[in-house]
Amino acid sequence: MRWTGVCAYTALLPERGVCALVEGGQVAVFRLHDGSVRAVGNHDPASGVNVLSRGIVGTRGDVPTVASPLFKHVYDLTTGRCLDDGAYAVPVVPVRVRDGRVELGSAA
Repeated sequence: MRWTGVCAYTALLPERGVCALVEGGQVAVFRLHDGSVRAVGNHDPASGVNVLSRGIVGTRGDVPTVASPLFKHVYDLTTGRCLDDGAYAVPVVPVRVRDGRVELGSAA
């Protein structure tokens, strides 16, 4: 696994997303209310637009989610699957916090 630093952990606001460009692809990165960090592809397959980083962060039960700002499809930030329509899913990107920096993983 190759890790790419994208920002300081403290630069992420709780319950907000940011977009990072990693190896030519857009990744939506979220700091959750519990302090954990999750990342998924920024491309919303329902709308065809890169907007998930601007989505509404929340939960369904105890599942962390993001709702697309366009059609409001809700995606599980752990698995990437759409909780509203099984035809849609987004890729989950490995993420870690190391020495105060958020890093995204990709295949080496």
